[in-house]
Amino acid sequence: MTQHDQAVRHIEVDPTPRRFARGWHCLGLTRDLADGRPHRVDAFGQKLVVFAGSDGALHVLDAYCRHMGGDLSQGTVKGDEIACPFHDWRWGGDGRCKQIPYARRVPLRARTAAWPTLVQDGMLFVWNDPEGNPPPADVTIPRIPQVGDDRWTEWLWYETVIDGANCREIVDNVVDMAHFFYVHYSFPTYFKNVFEGTTAHQYMDGAGREDVRPARPSARNPVVLGTSSVAAYHGPSFMIDEVTYHYEDLDVDTILINCHYPIDESSFVLQYGIMVEKKEGISDEDAEAMAATTGKFIRYGFEQDVAIWKSKARIDNPLLCEEDGPVYQLRRWYQQFYVDAAAVAPEMTDRFEFEIDTTHANEAWQLEVQDNLAARDAVPG
Repeated sequence: MTQHDQAVRHIEVDPTPRRFARGWHCLGLTRDLADGRPHRVDAFGQKLVVFAGSDGALHVLDAYCRHMGGDLSQGTVKGDEIACPFHDWRWGGDGRCKQIPYARRVPLRARTAAWPTLVQDGMLFVWNDPEGNPPPADVTIPRIPQVGDDRWTEWLWYETVIDGANCREIVDNVVDMAHFFYVHYSFPTYFKNVFEGTTAHQYMDGAGREDVRPARPSARNPVVLGTSSVAAYHGPSFMIDEVTYHYEDLDVDTILINCHYPIDESSFVLQYGIMVEKKEGISDEDAEAMAATTGKFIRYGFEQDVAIWKSKARIDNPLLCEEDGPVYQLRRWYQQFYVDAAAVAPEMTDRFEFEIDTTHANEAWQLEVQDNLAARDAVPG
């Protein structure tokens, strides 16, 4: 090894976890899944099937029929059962084969894996545990009281597949204060994290960057002056973010969902949804338009993240500065979902608080913005 090599900090990369996080994972909106048809979901390194019986209850089973391997997601919902397209074996939501039309008896061992589910706030959650344990009573997803309130819009929902990246890349954003300026065009004027138990909070106030505001603001393309956000991951994959967008003449309160589930070790499905409060004096039509505008704004931000995740390197020994936030502490919190329940250590779940002093960063960023504005004004025309 040369002297130069000894001075270089090398990137360390541990093997990507081969197990998938223990916890509740959102598979999507119930309105899209409870339509009487089977739905294929590739998750946790396998193929699942989601279906609703005649009673409307949603079920999640392993997709391959235990008889001869038929794909249940290509089958048909018949009554309260999913029928295999190969030999019409009928499987109930509890994982038991209920009937075989051409047979006198159903074999006693005719069972497949049924995944624990939770239907809440218009979303379907599935429980994953590599140890095969049921969800503990105290591990829950908080209810969102705004859902179903006439003063709020319905969910506006987006979904995209991220290839070539592990789920941890998105969770790192919880503590990444600086990327909000460079990627999402916001000055984080206040930034704090609190981790405790299975919840990781991010508290942030932000101011919009003048140098990236639309040249011709309009009702459909308004200027965001700033944001106030309280976001929390509840478990390894489901974030609820209460965001207020500050515009010139009003504040818009929103609920943003940021959630994902793994397809395999190196790809995942990212979903995000938004609902917007209907302000007094604003028609339902304008409120829906506002939700769509805000949704596009958020979608653009996620697409910026996605472009980075797809090209960046995984790094397990990030080189940090003072303003980078508690990356290692967040990853220690996140690790609790990848070890056996008995191996969860106090340092993974004990309360931890960290507030970043954003003063120096914002002073530097203000100079950068002013330079950009000056350069733009100097361009003729």
